[in-house]
Amino acid sequence: MRDPYEVLGVAKGADIKDVKKTYRKLARSLHPDLHPGDKASEDRFKEVAAAYDFLSDEKKKQAYDRGEIDASGAPKAERRFYRDFAEAGQGTRYADPNEYMQDLEGMDIFADLFRNAQRQARNVRGADIQQRVDVDFLDAVNGATREFLLPDGRRLKVTIPAATHDGQTLRLKGQGGASPGDGPAGDLHIEVRIRPHPLFTRKDHDIWADLPITLGEAVLGGKIEVPTIDGAVSMTVPKGANSGTRLRVRGKGVPIAGGSRGDHYVTLQVKLPDPPDADLVTFVEQWSPSHPYKVR
Repeated sequence: MRDPYEVLGVAKGADIKDVKKTYRKLARSLHPDLHPGDKASEDRFKEVAAAYDFLSDEKKKQAYDRGEIDASGAPKAERRFYRDFAEAGQGTRYADPNEYMQDLEGMDIFADLFRNAQRQARNVRGADIQQRVDVDFLDAVNGATREFLLPDGRRLKVTIPAATHDGQTLRLKGQGGASPGDGPAGDLHIEVRIRPHPLFTRKDHDIWADLPITLGEAVLGGKIEVPTIDGAVSMTVPKGANSGTRLRVRGKGVPIAGGSRGDHYVTLQVKLPDPPDADLVTFVEQWSPSHPYKVR
C-alpha cells in the first residue's frame, strides 16, 4: 500500500480526527453504490478504506509515524524503543502505558459502517441499462434476430419475438452493467420502437392496408394479388366494388399466443388512369346523360 497519509491526502502525522474527517468525505464521494460499474472508483474506495483502517489503529499509526513499520505493517528494522520510565509504575522500568489503553478510536461506528459497506459492495448487483432500438415493422410482427451496437461498444444479437408491439420492453438478463465486486451483472432493458411500414398498419393483432384497384377490376370484379406480411396472396374482388369497400383475408395477421393469428384487412381504392384515357372520357360523355345516379 502507498503511504496512507498520501492516499487520504492529509499531512504526515495528522491527528486521527483529521484523518477521520477526510476519510468520511472521501468514502461518501467514492462509495460503490454511487458509481456502479466504475472500476476506477471502486479501486480508489478500497485504497482509501485500507489507508483509514491502517491509521485508525493507534498502535500502527504511532509505529508508522516513528518509522518502525512500513505501510504494510511490516517492521522496518529490528529496533527497540524505550518509553520514559517515569510514566511507568514503581519497579516497572520502560513500561509502555499505551499497552494498557483501550483503542477508543477503533470503536468508530461510522468507519465500521463503511467497512461493512465495502465488504457488501463485492456482492452488489450491477446496474441495469436502458437502451432504445428501432426495428422494422415486419421484424416486429413476424419476429427476427438482429444485432445492435450498445453504448458501451458491445455488439449484441437480440431476438425480437413475433408480435412485438411499439414501446414494448425486452429484458436481457445479465447483459447490463458489471458488478462493482463479485456480484451478478445487471440486466439490459431494450425499449422497442417500430418503424412505420409504407403499406401496412397494425391494430391489435390485425393488419390493415389500402389496396388500389383499376376501374375495370372495380366494375367487373376478378382475382387480384394482395400483399400481406407473409407475401402476396390471391383475393377475389366482387363485381361493382367501390372505393371504401373492405375485404378480409383470414389468418394473415399478427401471430397470437397459442398458434392462431389475426386477419388482414384491405380497403379498396378505385384509381382512374393517369393521364386520363381518351376512349374512357368519350365513353363516359356518352354514357353519363342517360345513366345518372347520386353519390352525395
